[in-house]
Amino acid sequence: MAGGTAETRSKEMTSPATQGLSEEAHRIQLRRAVIAGTVGTAIEWYDFFLYSTVTGLVFANLYFPRSNPLVGTLEAFTIYAVGFVARPVGAAIFGHYGDRIGRKSTLIATLLLMGIATFLVGLVPTYQSIGIWGAVILTVLRFVQGVGVGGEWGGSVLLAMEWARSTKHRGYIASWPQFGVPAGLFLANLAVLAFSAMSGDHFRQWGWRIPFLLSIVLVGVGLYIRLGILETPVFTRLVAENKVERTPIVEVIKRQPKEIALTALCRMGEQAPFYLFTAFIFAYGTVTLKISRDFLLFAVLTASVLSFVMIPFFGHLSDRWGRKRVYILGAGVTAVFGFVYFALLNTRVPSLVFLAVALSLIPHDMMYGPQAALIAECFTGRLRYSGASLGYQLASVIAGGPSPLIATWLFSRYTSGYAIAVFIFVCAMISIASASMLKDYTDRDISEEYER
Repeated sequence: MAGGTAETRSKEMTSPATQGLSEEAHRIQLRRAVIAGTVGTAIEWYDFFLYSTVTGLVFANLYFPRSNPLVGTLEAFTIYAVGFVARPVGAAIFGHYGDRIGRKSTLIATLLLMGIATFLVGLVPTYQSIGIWGAVILTVLRFVQGVGVGGEWGGSVLLAMEWARSTKHRGYIASWPQFGVPAGLFLANLAVLAFSAMSGDHFRQWGWRIPFLLSIVLVGVGLYIRLGILETPVFTRLVAENKVERTPIVEVIKRQPKEIALTALCRMGEQAPFYLFTAFIFAYGTVTLKISRDFLLFAVLTASVLSFVMIPFFGHLSDRWGRKRVYILGAGVTAVFGFVYFALLNTRVPSLVFLAVALSLIPHDMMYGPQAALIAECFTGRLRYSGASLGYQLASVIAGGPSPLIATWLFSRYTSGYAIAVFIFVCAMISIASASMLKDYTDRDISEEYER
């Protein structure tokens, strides 16, 4: 199976959509698909991270003003977690349509859903205006956001990866939509930082709303780019050969339940720490460490810039060393880094705090770079959108969503960041165990002949 024959490799790369394309034309489509997947993902993650950032800064005060600071933070992060619960729902809905009607059409729908919900967040009245209904509306919009982003990841990765001309660079190509995560994080933190400076003391009154309202402009840009690309060769061939499944979600659960479970669990050490390093840090830093909001925003901004380089680098490295090897190495580094992170934060020395936050995403990137190919390659082509999306997004329920809540509870009970570091360590160990049980398809043929 390793590498496949020349004939099977040729079939993987050829479809009715590409038979009439020259090598140069195919290369152009690949470039467009990578750009469309990356830009669209960056916009959707801008929307998602914007909510994450503002949650730790102002939502507890604006929507739960009668609670003490700790309870208010827990209540705000509970709404934040709703978006993660919604993500497997989005994975099931859009995974179904992505395997039924195509990657391109489905990705246009996810972008619209996410963008409109984010725009409306900027218009939600506070507790002072409509009482608890403000929090209720936020919860509904956060759920819609989660549904949209739940369907986005699988499609954006497949849009890029399924245009690859060979097996040798799938890790690198699939890592570019992953690049959308730090790009979205960068844009979200930059927007909050800019409007925090512009609005000053009025940030809690109106300054935080502007980045949400501006997201509608980014959605327009994303739609323009995505409307101009072709459907992937893999899906076009599935249609031509009449291999499209009627119920892909049901079929992938029946045929590949092990892969779904393992891909969800292998994300524990990547996703849980990520949301501690990019969302919980704002609550911990401003309330516990008494560090300024803008200082933390700039530090997270720096971390996201480093990820611009690290994610594609580790995706490329996975093509050379193997997906699992790079992924497991990243999980091991994460297990140790949690203790280093809180040791540096607890010094309260600005330079060391900045160093901790700025470097915090590098262990994450060691896993996130190869992760897209590692997960997507585990599923057969006609079920790939559904299976990859479901495995990827189920981690949101067990890792990403609960992690700020767990961290807040651990700190309230033990009053020590090291308790949170132990939580990070456990998550990383789960990732190592799960990833070791996945098959590694690095540089192998993943065409339809190889039923799994």
